[in-house]
Amino acid sequence: MTVRLRYAPSPTGHLHIGGARTALFNYLYAKKLGGEYILRIEDTDQARNKENAEVGFMNGFEWLGLNWDEGPRVGGEYGPYSCMERLDIYQTYTDQLLAEGKAFHCYCSAEELEAEREALSAKGETPRYMGKCRNLTAEERSAHEAAGRKASIRFRVPDDQVLKFHDMIRGDIEFESNGIGDYVIVKSDGIPTYNFAVTIDDALMKITHVVRGEEHLSNTPRQLLIYEALGWALPEFAHLPLILNETGKKLSKRDESIVQFIEQYAELGYLPEAINNFLALLGWSPGGEQEIFSMDELIAQFSFERVQKSGAIFDSGKLAWMNGQYIKAAELDRIVDLAIPFLQKAGFIGADYDRAWVSQLVELYKDGMNAVSEIAELSQMFFATDVAYDEAAQAVLSEESAPTVLAAFRDQVQELPDFNADTIKAALKDVQKATGFKGKQLFMPVRVAVTGQEHGRDLNITLSLLGREKVVNRLTQLVQ
Repeated sequence: MTVRLRYAPSPTGHLHIGGARTALFNYLYAKKLGGEYILRIEDTDQARNKENAEVGFMNGFEWLGLNWDEGPRVGGEYGPYSCMERLDIYQTYTDQLLAEGKAFHCYCSAEELEAEREALSAKGETPRYMGKCRNLTAEERSAHEAAGRKASIRFRVPDDQVLKFHDMIRGDIEFESNGIGDYVIVKSDGIPTYNFAVTIDDALMKITHVVRGEEHLSNTPRQLLIYEALGWALPEFAHLPLILNETGKKLSKRDESIVQFIEQYAELGYLPEAINNFLALLGWSPGGEQEIFSMDELIAQFSFERVQKSGAIFDSGKLAWMNGQYIKAAELDRIVDLAIPFLQKAGFIGADYDRAWVSQLVELYKDGMNAVSEIAELSQMFFATDVAYDEAAQAVLSEESAPTVLAAFRDQVQELPDFNADTIKAALKDVQKATGFKGKQLFMPVRVAVTGQEHGRDLNITLSLLGREKVVNRLTQLVQ
């Protein structure tokens, strides 16, 4: 039997980190077992669906490298791969359940159902449907329809049944059918509900493992009942732990302390392999001290036995550090390509930029960036007209040695036949010999005078990238 896993997002917004993690875990397990990974769009919630959200999801997965074997843009023998294109399929099984007495028409209005829920809550009972339309006669149904009432279709939940399944993460789980209540499987507008559509799609698409977030655990008994009613074998289930914020609370999409959408990470200059690496460790532990994993390593080592039950803390600092490791290891040209739009957006370079110069600039900061977007802030002093000196910088420039060092260095710079890192290094040595100042007394005044900063990247390369004219001008403003 071929192992088949799927990720089935609802196109109601942007690709969230929680959804990306679920997709990743499905992908890793499918590939580990030599199986197939399917993308399917659960678009039954027409009121909440967002225009172009489906495209955003697919673009996000392609950026992450989570390429699906079947689904939109790819096709496959079990399509269509969106619910709204499968309504005729769902109708077949709706008719079957109705014919077999396993489902029934319900004519209760929203107001009646709300009153029922409130009454149960007032008595301290779990709100559920109490079966008002469960046993309507044909005459009663006709009367409701003649009165213009639209019917939804509810699944007839059997009494006193224990619903059992094994979760690959949480072990054996049981639910009592009595607490569920007959639930809607087709809304009055003819659109199937999530629990009905997802079960039919998983069965017909031969999904062997259903891996999803913990929030779906409460949906599972309703789906088990549909599997049983239609005579289908159950897939394996795994419910992933919640993602928590850094205070240990459930992560809310309104929590602004964490960047939560994949497209935002792409826009910030994060690398997709860093995101995958971080998300893989968000609830899964490979054992050992290794933290940086290639996709092949993740696939080889992944297992649900090592996925934790408790919530996983989203550590933004850890993700930034991890992305920095990937930036450091990446090819320079790739990071240059990613950095150019940020430099252009900041107005630092135009369309006719000097790629060789930009490459040197990016290389200067490459090992120190946690996100490529940081290049604009890190390099702004290269593009500033004037240098701003804060209190600490002014303290350096007011030291007794500073005027002598700066004047000597300016004279050396003006005389250099070529202005590059090597000749600058030699010039600084000559200044040391001429003035007797060395170490911080030599290098600190020069760095502060030209950059406004006490600390920074390699001084010789920094000065060479600034260019002779800019360096001389900045020195001259301080040395009469």
